[in-house]
Amino acid sequence: MENQNFDVAVAGHFAIDTIRLPSRSIPFVVLGGSVTYVSFVTKRLDGTVSIISKVGGDFPEAYMWWLREEGIDVSGVVKLKKGGTTRFDLEYSKDLSNRKLKLESKAAPIRLINLPKSLQAKAIHVAPIAGEISYEVVKKLKGRAEVLSLDPQGLLRRFGKTGKVTSSSSVDKRLFNLINVYKSSLEEISALTGHSDINAAINAIHDFGVKTVIVTLGAKGAVLSVEKTVYNIPACNSRVLVDPTGAGDAFIGGFLTEYIRQKDALWCACVGSAAASLVIEGIGPTFFGEKEEIYQRARSVYEKEIKP
Repeated sequence: MENQNFDVAVAGHFAIDTIRLPSRSIPFVVLGGSVTYVSFVTKRLDGTVSIISKVGGDFPEAYMWWLREEGIDVSGVVKLKKGGTTRFDLEYSKDLSNRKLKLESKAAPIRLINLPKSLQAKAIHVAPIAGEISYEVVKKLKGRAEVLSLDPQGLLRRFGKTGKVTSSSSVDKRLFNLINVYKSSLEEISALTGHSDINAAINAIHDFGVKTVIVTLGAKGAVLSVEKTVYNIPACNSRVLVDPTGAGDAFIGGFLTEYIRQKDALWCACVGSAAASLVIEGIGPTFFGEKEEIYQRARSVYEKEIKP
């Protein structure tokens, strides 16, 4: 089989999300998972993208059709007829700043045997949502990419008997020897490092050997640190805030797609901020804007002359 070469590949479970918003009386059931948001943004920026995932027999064929129609490669998605797909229930607070997360079902882990043998990518983003990716799988992916990126959120989650999600600091630290780019929320990097101060937390990740660290801060934007040079990236203005789900994933999708084009990291982060500002204008992964709109918003941030 010929090598499949992509700009970006994303590894992690799809989810079927039930999103409960305070402004809506009826919940929305939508395609979710970091892999969804990252891949849609990459496609909006004219990148080629492939997804490595595992779903159950309950995963709607309409979702697969939708992804293919968008030009996303899903040949690396394993569908187990007898298994279930990862499902989450997300309930947002009145101001959308907090959410309660509940795991309703979990797909089988992604194993070495599930990795497409011919896949290569300029960047691979490892994005587990429910502990589905092991160190061994990440180590194997390292050899398939020029840039390896990690969002550890799904490795930090612990699930109670009722599906209640709590945070843990227990992550295989060997992962950080493999990755070039780290991205998480402030809550996650604090849980991981034990530092509530953002600069101390970022430095701890750098000390593990990671060159580029991104911490997303919701409405406050993001912090980018490249070899300990820190930039505060403002949030782009959105026309309306409908649903914050996937904003951090849209950010890293925009960042990586530009990063592999040899753009400077500060510009890449501005593109990430722009992508995040657009996805929150729709429900779930239904709105990402067009390429020129993403770049236009990115330029509005970049031209503010953000200084370290």
